[in-house]
Amino acid sequence: MNSEKNLPDRPEYVVPVEKAEKMEIDELLATLKADRNGLSQVEIEKRLEECGRNAIVAKTEPAWLKLLKFFWGPIPWMIEIAAVLSLLAKDIDDFLIISFMLVFNAVIGFWEEHKASNALDALKKGLALKARALRDGNWSEIDASELVPGDVVRLRLGDVVPADCKLVDGEYISIDQAALTGESLPVNKKIGDAAYSGSIAKQGEMIAIVTATGGDTFFGRTANLVAQAGNESHFQQAVMRIGNFLIAVSVFLCLVLSVVVLYRDHMHGTIDIAELLRLVKLVLILAIASIPVAMPAVLSVTMALGALAMSKKKAIVSKLQAIEEMAGVDILCSDKTGTLTKNELSLQSPVLFAAKDEEECVLAGALASKEENNDAIDLAIIGALKDRSRLDAYNQTEFVPFDPVSKRTEATAKDADGKEARYTKGAPQVVIDMCVMDDSTESKAVETVAEFAKRGYRTLGVARSDDDGKSWTFLGIIPMFDPPRDDSAETIRQAKEHGLRVKMVTGDDIAIAAETSGQLGMGTRIQAATDIFADYPPDHLPDREKELIDKADGFGRVFPEHKYGIVKALQERGHIVAMTGDGVNDAPALKQADAGIAVSGATDAARSAAALILTAPGLSVIINAIEIARQIFARMTSYTIYRIAMTIDIMVFVVLAMIAFPTIPGTGIAFKPLTAVMIIILALLDDIPIMTIAYDNTIIEKNPVRWDMKLILTLSTVLGAFAVLQTFGMLFIGMHKFGSQFLGTTIDLTHIQTMAFLQLVVGGHLMLFVVRTKKSMFTRPWPSLPLFAAIIGTQLLAALMCGFGWLVHPLPWALIGVVWAYNLVWMLILDVVKLATLRLLNNQAKHQTNFLDKLTRSLKHVASTLHQ
Repeated sequence: MNSEKNLPDRPEYVVPVEKAEKMEIDELLATLKADRNGLSQVEIEKRLEECGRNAIVAKTEPAWLKLLKFFWGPIPWMIEIAAVLSLLAKDIDDFLIISFMLVFNAVIGFWEEHKASNALDALKKGLALKARALRDGNWSEIDASELVPGDVVRLRLGDVVPADCKLVDGEYISIDQAALTGESLPVNKKIGDAAYSGSIAKQGEMIAIVTATGGDTFFGRTANLVAQAGNESHFQQAVMRIGNFLIAVSVFLCLVLSVVVLYRDHMHGTIDIAELLRLVKLVLILAIASIPVAMPAVLSVTMALGALAMSKKKAIVSKLQAIEEMAGVDILCSDKTGTLTKNELSLQSPVLFAAKDEEECVLAGALASKEENNDAIDLAIIGALKDRSRLDAYNQTEFVPFDPVSKRTEATAKDADGKEARYTKGAPQVVIDMCVMDDSTESKAVETVAEFAKRGYRTLGVARSDDDGKSWTFLGIIPMFDPPRDDSAETIRQAKEHGLRVKMVTGDDIAIAAETSGQLGMGTRIQAATDIFADYPPDHLPDREKELIDKADGFGRVFPEHKYGIVKALQERGHIVAMTGDGVNDAPALKQADAGIAVSGATDAARSAAALILTAPGLSVIINAIEIARQIFARMTSYTIYRIAMTIDIMVFVVLAMIAFPTIPGTGIAFKPLTAVMIIILALLDDIPIMTIAYDNTIIEKNPVRWDMKLILTLSTVLGAFAVLQTFGMLFIGMHKFGSQFLGTTIDLTHIQTMAFLQLVVGGHLMLFVVRTKKSMFTRPWPSLPLFAAIIGTQLLAALMCGFGWLVHPLPWALIGVVWAYNLVWMLILDVVKLATLRLLNNQAKHQTNFLDKLTRSLKHVASTLHQ
């Protein structure tokens, strides 16, 4: 593992645990400038000053500064400018409405960030609180945070290892380091081995010397990766691009309007202060109309309602933006142990040698086990007995537990007749060497073990001695495997149907990874992460290694930095990556991933770094989450297209109407298409009821979906342009009938303004029926009841406002009916325009793809010819 490249400058006596493990004990003591009797108090205080405390230092940001960041950016700037202009123009009502929406958006964003727990805090909880250290020749219990490199510590059953150490004395110790390295079983350690900070002692007791503390430990580097990890979501990028697009359109139209009005007034010689103030007022109205004030709020509410739906499917969303990211995920990196597999050893059929049958072989292994020790292998062997009552016929009189030197267990037991025998199980080669057998039998045993090893199986040799250990009979070989979960293969199949590539990521050896991956239909091209990252830090891989990662079906021998580097490499190759995990070792990758997923039973560190937390075991919940995410994404896309098109409609209509018709033709009466109050009401009617789009019925896409800004901006611009024609059509009807009778009403300026207002309300909301699906609006799925009711309710409210003159000039009911009929016809026209635009864009995309395919084939042909 390439650990030293990522460590900051440190004192020379700080030794990374990977390096310390390769050093002789005396050499290490010399490097640490320490001895087996511990450090003096003076030296300890000096090293604490140089190395700092044995703790993870988190860089925190004040809450007020986090909140202020939500007032910074293109859309907040536009809203803030509009609020200031409202205040300058003394439009207090406008100022209050705009300010409320600005604060509302900021509070929602701040709250969502605040809800996600701090991953570094969770990592801190994993550190040991106390440690037994030898100082000035005496053993004492101290705070683990006071340990320094060179300290001598004692590790025993139940201890959390307080710092990275090298074991220097004692028989053996068994350490559970699954949360750090992903290994599914406790690891048996002996003198000279390393013990990682944050791992847990399960058996035995040993003396160790501290080699690194705090941020220099294996555990601390994981925490540092968590602090560095993270990337801007595609949702943030999309909102930024939409904001930039609307800013550009708004600035352009404001400049056009300002230049035209000033030039026209200059030609008439009428420029004065009052005219300038009126121009500022017009620009203010245009700015308000152009800003999608509620867009972040509507999209956040849409995702929040989606998060509620996901929670019912056993998936809790801790970061809202993960919903949008889940919809676009095309690669899922999955941890193996406990996620794809059951995280429990399963015995396969034993290969028999001297044993009469499988049950005799397993019984011998069970007699060489001790249930109360809670050893995973012992429990698996005992649990594999078909008839556990057979153990009751034996009395175990002596038991020698496993140790890394002998590599086996041994027990003495008497049967019901009082006959005594010894039983042993352990590393096959060790047990084979103990037994008496001919060359061909021995060769068969060795070949069997090697064959199982190639397939990733662990194996145990089992033997019995009837003469007090003088000679042993080899009974058989028991293969063990952590089997796949019952639902894993089906989940992988469903993932592929949804356009996902699933890559296994595990700390186990590549043989084990390849066997599990092959059983699940994931492929067997497994790369060793230690080889890929041997010469490069995780975040600076060359293109060749990134390509290897992209093409691999999975990875074995993976450490925390590797997981982080794998995710980052895939992202740099243009993929949207989801990463599952459950341990401390997964936290950096979970945070870096576009959608980090903490599986059921995950540690606090993994949960706090993840954006999605599963409360049911296995991966099947993820498929449900992806389907819900794609539905939500479709709703967000529909709303975005609708909102941009409506903004263009209102902006372009107001500007062009002001420029083209300074007065009503033939009358000399000054003309304004909409009043300021009408624009404010339009903003409210357009956005607030549309939050029900979060409940709309949508089609679940078969493949990952992304923000296609070309499609969104092109389609919304085309629909917006036709909507402008639609609105001008209504304006021409009003102007053509100005001063004359129309359906029993003499049309005046107020009627024209109210007709234009009602046209924008009705036409806008009917457009939502058009954009909510890429197919014809008359095909399934139909609009949901909440969306349909909200649109009809808003239309009734707008009709009542116009009919009774609430906040606008009253309009006769007959004219309201004309506006409605006019918009129903245009709804059909816009649906045809939408289908034609989408067909054109799809044909364009296919043409580009075909061109690139042909170009690639041609280049390959040329390269092949040159090679020959």
